[in-house]
Amino acid sequence: MSSAKERYIEEVGLKLEQSGMTRMAGRVLGALLVADPAEQSAEELAETLQASRGSISGSTRYLIQLGFIERVSKPGERRDYFRNKPNAWVEMTRQGLAEARQFRQLAEQGLELLESDDPEVRLGLEEMRDFYIFIEREFPEVFERWEALKREKDLTLI
Repeated sequence: MSSAKERYIEEVGLKLEQSGMTRMAGRVLGALLVADPAEQSAEELAETLQASRGSISGSTRYLIQLGFIERVSKPGERRDYFRNKPNAWVEMTRQGLAEARQFRQLAEQGLELLESDDPEVRLGLEEMRDFYIFIEREFPEVFERWEALKREKDLTLI
C-alpha cells in the first residue's frame, strides 16, 4: 500500500475519532474507502492496518451497526467480506434529519417552560428551534435534488 493511502487511512481514523468513533473503526472505514478490490476480508483488513483480528472484528460490527459498511459473502467461500454500504452517507443524513426534528421539539418544550419573555433569556432556545425548523424544511429538497442528480449521473455539482 502506498504511503499516501496509509496517511489517508490514519487521517480518516483521527477525524472520526474526533467525531466520537473509535480510531480503529475510523481506520477500518478509511481502509475500505480506498480498498481495491472493494470487498475486504477481516484478515486483509488486519494485515492492511497491522491490527489484531479482535479489533477488526469489533470495529466491523460497530460500523455495520452504524450503517457505514456491510458484510458480504462470495459464492464458494466461507469467509465474510466487508465493503462500504451503498447510499450510507445519504441514509445517515436522513437519520440526522430525524434527530433534527427531535432537537426542534426539545427547543419548543424548553420555550414552553420559560416564564420569561426577555429576548436574551429566550435567544438560545429560539435559535435552536428556528435552525432545526430550517433544516427540516430544506433537507427534503436537498434529498430530492441529490436523487435527481444520481438518476442523471450528473455529479459535476461537486
